[in-house]
Amino acid sequence: MDKTYKDAATALAGCLKNGMLLAAGGFGLCGIPENCIAAIAAGGVTDLTVISNNAGVDGFGLGLLLAQGQIRKMISSYVGENKLFAELYLSGKLELEFNPQGTLAERLRAGGAGIPAFYTKTAYGTLLAEGKETKNFDGEAYVMERGLRPDVAIVKAWKGDHEGNLVYRKTARNFNPLCAAAAHLTIAEVEELVPTGSLDPDHIHTPGIFVKRIFQGVDYQKRIEQRTVRG
Repeated sequence: MDKTYKDAATALAGCLKNGMLLAAGGFGLCGIPENCIAAIAAGGVTDLTVISNNAGVDGFGLGLLLAQGQIRKMISSYVGENKLFAELYLSGKLELEFNPQGTLAERLRAGGAGIPAFYTKTAYGTLLAEGKETKNFDGEAYVMERGLRPDVAIVKAWKGDHEGNLVYRKTARNFNPLCAAAAHLTIAEVEELVPTGSLDPDHIHTPGIFVKRIFQGVDYQKRIEQRTVRG
């Protein structure tokens, strides 16, 4: 079975539908699937619930989908860089399921491992735990969190081969592998698509069994959210 596609549009063809649960890899603007996001924006699918560490920035990343009203709900852990995100949420036009960052990561990991729910001490006694089941273990209170199983995940890697094996670089490894393993169908874009057998098996972060479609991306901007320099 050939998993390779020529570009984002062909890789996404037939995979998207209104109202779906979509996971988008990346950490801030590092390692985000830029080509896939642009293709989704061009395709016009709507009413999306998107799982992502963040929502991009205004006019870039997932910010493109927010600007076009394609996202109904975000499941996120950080929203501080996107003014439109804040405006939409405060005006009641966007739903937000806010998660502590480690909880979001574990919800994705649990989904990929076939674990429907787990208990964590994080957020107990706060607004984020309201309405959730709690339980006591060894004298400590815990909150139950559900695992996440997105319909589709879009991820971005440094290198990948024709079988879908992926290698990430540095911070891009934070959420991309979790999204890739959790989804029913994972689409990967890579900076470099190499022949099968070219990658050192010991260096592969996401095995190809988790990836259904792969393509080599183009024109990566790799923006920096907050540039700090010394005079």
